[in-house]
Amino acid sequence: MKRRQFIKNSAIVGATIANTDITANSGMLSTNTNRKVYRVLNADRTKVGTLPILRAFAGDQNDHVSPFVLLDEFGPVDCEPGMDPLRVDAHPHAGVAPTTYFLSGSGHHKDSLNYDFQIEKGEFMIFSSGKGAIHMEETGQQLFDDGGQYHGFQIWLNMPSKYKFIDPTTSVHNETDMALLSNDQYNIKVILGELMGKKSNVPLLAPAFYYHLHLNANGKIDLPVDPTHNLFVYMINGALETEGKIIAKQNQIVLYERGADNVNLFSECGAECLILGGQPLDEVVFSYGPFVMNNEEQIRWCINAYRSGQMGNPDSVN
Repeated sequence: MKRRQFIKNSAIVGATIANTDITANSGMLSTNTNRKVYRVLNADRTKVGTLPILRAFAGDQNDHVSPFVLLDEFGPVDCEPGMDPLRVDAHPHAGVAPTTYFLSGSGHHKDSLNYDFQIEKGEFMIFSSGKGAIHMEETGQQLFDDGGQYHGFQIWLNMPSKYKFIDPTTSVHNETDMALLSNDQYNIKVILGELMGKKSNVPLLAPAFYYHLHLNANGKIDLPVDPTHNLFVYMINGALETEGKIIAKQNQIVLYERGADNVNLFSECGAECLILGGQPLDEVVFSYGPFVMNNEEQIRWCINAYRSGQMGNPDSVN
């Protein structure tokens, strides 16, 4: 069985520190219970396979983003009907749970676990790789047939050490598994975790949250957060005022310090963003491309398992 060459270099592509704008007239009141902004970063442009992406972090910033370890925004890309798929060929994962969420368009996922399905707008997929599996990703059938915009996120959720070698599995969830909060200030979808008494039904291996927020013009939101948990904000569109009168803009990520139980956000003209975080795993992270483990010995095990075919046959997945 032919093995594709395993690429040695790490997934890490460093984001750049942003020159932050400060608003003169704040639209919100800061209090001592508000979290302090640690840093604002610009996502960097790169490519995965034929797919153009913006990468906010990948294996770095762990103190402020754990239990997540990578955040990629793919697209937006306009696809013509009949256009060759944008594609990431078959590749392995172990020790990490890549998640995929579509803002627009559709995707096709196929893996060595015999899952082969289309993922539609608003749906959320978790590929819990555990001791290792192979998958392929590309634009979906709906985009091939009708054309349209391809836009969404792949965000990797680290797996706690006690789950690194469980059997892999894949699941897809639609909005019936998620919770919605709405008023005249904002609309928010609770994809993972719980917020203001509303809870997602998507199962987790450790406490984490993943919210999709639309903040209306002159809208405010006070987000309660466990003082011991991480929280960060990724800007999709618009502009957002954060703590310290700092303005975050499109394709920037705002990292917060821990220790306070409230994050206050305001937008004068409206904003769309993702808000993520959870309980830091407080474990050593060893990453080697698509493998995220706790030590070098485990990484070597993953490489050998992939090369020996224990994670599946990449030729059968493509």
